[in-house]
Parts: sequence; structure tokens; C-alpha cells
Amino acid sequence: MLVRIGLLTDGGYPYATGESRLWCDRLVRGLAHHEFDVYALSRSAAQEERGWVALPPQVREVRTAPLWAPADDGRSLGRRDRRAFAALLRELLDGDFATGLYGLAELGRERGGLRAALRSEPAVRVMEAACRAPGAPRAVRGATVPDHLVFADRLERALRPLSLDWYGAGDAAGEGLGGVDLCHAAGGGSAALPGLLAKRFFGVPLLVTEYGVRVRAHYLSAAGEPGPLRGMLAGFQRRLAAEVYAAADLVTPGNAHARRWQERCGADRAKLRTVYPGMPAERFATVGESGDGGDPDTLVWVGRIEPAKDLIALLHAFAEVRAEAPGARLRIIGAPAHGPGSATYLAHCRALAERLFPAEAAGPHAVGEDPVSFEAIGDPEVPDAADAYAAGGVVVLSSVVEGFPISLVEAMLCGRATVSTDVGAVVEVIGGTGLVVPPRNPRALADSCLALLRDPERRERLGAAARARALELFTVEQNTAAFRAIYLELMSRSPVRREALDDDGTPLPFATPPEAHVAGRWTAADAPRRSAATATGARA
Repeated sequence: MLVRIGLLTDGGYPYATGESRLWCDRLVRGLAHHEFDVYALSRSAAQEERGWVALPPQVREVRTAPLWAPADDGRSLGRRDRRAFAALLRELLDGDFATGLYGLAELGRERGGLRAALRSEPAVRVMEAACRAPGAPRAVRGATVPDHLVFADRLERALRPLSLDWYGAGDAAGEGLGGVDLCHAAGGGSAALPGLLAKRFFGVPLLVTEYGVRVRAHYLSAAGEPGPLRGMLAGFQRRLAAEVYAAADLVTPGNAHARRWQERCGADRAKLRTVYPGMPAERFATVGESGDGGDPDTLVWVGRIEPAKDLIALLHAFAEVRAEAPGARLRIIGAPAHGPGSATYLAHCRALAERLFPAEAAGPHAVGEDPVSFEAIGDPEVPDAADAYAAGGVVVLSSVVEGFPISLVEAMLCGRATVSTDVGAVVEVIGGTGLVVPPRNPRALADSCLALLRDPERRERLGAAARARALELFTVEQNTAAFRAIYLELMSRSPVRREALDDDGTPLPFATPPEAHVAGRWTAADAPRRSAATATGARA
């Protein structure tokens, strides 16, 4: 059954950089019998300059909009519309969020001028009143005018999808989101906003996938913001998340850790279904099936170098390992993460390693050798990720903050025994096939590393079990099969009524199964029955 999917992304696919680009690309390529219309929000000029990944033929069209650049449609609201705008903004910030959100969307669609209105002085006054209203959180009561101005800017950018021309028919490229069969948002927050409007105004089913929960990501990224501004932004993100989860037909977290965050933000357990990210197992097959356990005296760490990975604790733990196993080596393979402070953190880690582990020589005439090395994937000794994991007998993860630990899954696919800290979804991923220790505990980390370095049989046993678990749960094929079934399930609740045509425009018989026309379990009683005629009528 051919399904036309509106794939909604924020800062990812089809751009060559971004967090969701890999799994979205694998999903689209794995479902070649469906059609995809991609609606992408970009996060920076640099992202747009790097272009798109190569798109497969099942991608019919791509529409993009920047969230990073100033934007204005050149229109302004009249006096009556300004009063309506102020009332809707009050609802959005301190009332019925859904009434405010969809009311602003309708106002922007009919009158325009929403972008300018959200940055106006009356909007700032509404924000000030919301912060001083009875029952307002204590954290926002001290907000100053600069806080409100920054919040107004962030709010306008977050709500920019409300003003886009992605929703109706009338252009040669396609019908917009009102004409797709299903919206699939590759994240919450702004990525899901177009799906909310398509669901509200055209009855299009909405599927939301979150491998990193937007509210949690906000808390982690806003740590350096002033308290009142952080409180205002957090309040908006929580209310938006609650509306996304309430409106979505199905929400697919990437792990139990993300699922718990979604439940805290108001998601209905009946709508939640865990779908693990899919990793390309074939990339690691040579190492995983080789039977070579790697250098038995070498620990390997692979990832982005940033404070959340806590390499400081890893280096202190390795100092204790070296005290009991003088021949041990530690290879840190990665590059600084993008963002302020990451390069400084790498320099700090290098300086600490030099202080803890001065170069050692086997004799008076030998050249000293560092027991700790900092390398990057692509270096002569580490041409790709599989070679990084093959370099040692034990792979270590020392993070204090983690979502879904991709590097851990890659190590499992390579058949490596692992020592990890108990953060994020680590325990769920490992499932008993590796050792887990508390975060920020170098002594426990060192003891577990030593236990595996001294026991080759245990390393081999754990590595084999880890690879079997990863092949069962975390492959691209598993991920694609899960979404294929979910798409068909959602279509069974809201059947496709669009006539299927071949490349020449000739109707395709039997393209839609007869079950799609049968009432009962195939069509939920409360689901709107969509058709081309009703969609056109709604757009009119």
C-alpha cells in the first residue's frame, strides 16, 4: 500500500549535518515503496551551505525554512487583529495553550504579520503580565525587560512554522501537508508544529519520534541562561511538549529513558511505543565476526570530546589501572564536539594526561612512549570507526550525561566487552552483556576495567553476548520494519482515499487493499474519514 508521508525535521535531514539525518536517511531508503515529502527547518547558515545528502527517488519534494535568520512577511496586524493577537498570546503563555497556539496559527494564516507581532512591544507587555500573574512560577517573577526581549526572539523562532506556506494546495510542487497521508515528526518542539497544524486543520495522522526528548535537551542546553529566562523557556517547552503528546496518534521514544521523560511531560502511556535507533551492522561485521579480541592490554574510548563525557574521571581511573597493570594503555579516539568550550576541554584533558602519565621508556636509550593517546577517526592508525573499536580488548564509556549511547552499540556490534557508567539508556542497551558502574566514580571504573583486562575468557563471553544482543535489537532492519508496521497501523485507522496512479497517470487497481474500506477495527470510530474532497474542502 503506497503511503505519502510528510517527514518533518528540525536541524537534520536532508541536510548533510544534524542529529536526525542518519536515521531519517536510513528510514527513507528502507521504505522505498512509500513516498516522502520532506519539510525541513534549518538551524544555521553553515548547515545550509553544506547542502543536502543525496536523496533517493522516493523523496518527491523538499521544502525548507530557516529558524536562524531574521524573517518577516512584511505584513502587520490591524487594531482589531492586534487585540485578538494579545488575547491568544495570553492563552499560549498563561491559559489554554492549545487555544492560543491554534488561534495564532489561524490568525497568521488569514492576516499574516505574526512574526512582527511576536516581537512587538504589546507582546512583551503580555509576557510581563504572564510572569507576574497569580500562580506564576517563582523562577520567572524576576524577569527583566532584556529577559523578555530574548524570550520574544526565541518564541518567534520556535513558532515560525505557524507562518509557513506548507499547509495548503495551490502550487505545482504539491499539495502541502494537507495532502499527505501521514505526518512523521523526527522530534518534538518546532519539528512537530507543522504536524500539529496538519492534524488540527486537515485531520492528517501524526506520528512523533523522539530519540532525544526536546524538553530534556532544553534543560541541558539552557544551563548558562539567566534564571528567569530559563524558567520562561522551560515553561513554553513543557507546554508545547504536552500538546504534541496529546495530539499525536502515536509517540515512539528511542529508549525507556526517553519514555520516562515523555511520561513526566504528560504523554499517555497507551500512545507510547519504544522503537530503538537502527545502526548499520554491516559496517562492523568484519571486526565482530573476526574472532580477534583486540589488544588485551588496551582500553578504548570513542566519542565526541566534551565535558558530559567526563574524560577527567576516565583519566583518573586509568591512573589507578596503571598502578596495578603497568602495561595497560588507553586510547581516546574522538574529536571535540561542536560548541563553546569543547576545544578548551580537550586541551585540559591533554594537559591532565601529560601530568598523570609522563612518557615512559623501556631503557636508557629507548624513546619514551605515552600510555595515553588522543587520536581521531580518519588518522592513519584509525581509518574508520570499526578500526577504533578493534584497537583494544575493552571499550569504556565514562559519561555523566547520555541519551542513547550510540558508541556503546557500535562497540557491541564489534563484539567488544564494555565498562560503562549508569546514565541515560546505558543499562537498557547493555542488558547484562557488560559491566556498569556509578558515574563520577573513578575507583569503581578502574576496578571493572581491571577485572576485564585480567580475564580474557570473560571478555570473550561478554563480547559475544553483546554482539548477539545488538544484532537482535539495534539494527537498521529492525528499525525500518518497526516503522513500516506503524505506518500501516496508523493508515488502518485513517485510510487513504487518494486514487493511486502510475508514472503515466493511469489508475493502479488494487493499490489500496479492500480492508481499508471496511468499517470496524480498521477504522477507529473517532477518527476522521479523510478523502481528497474533504481535504480540498478544508483548505477552501
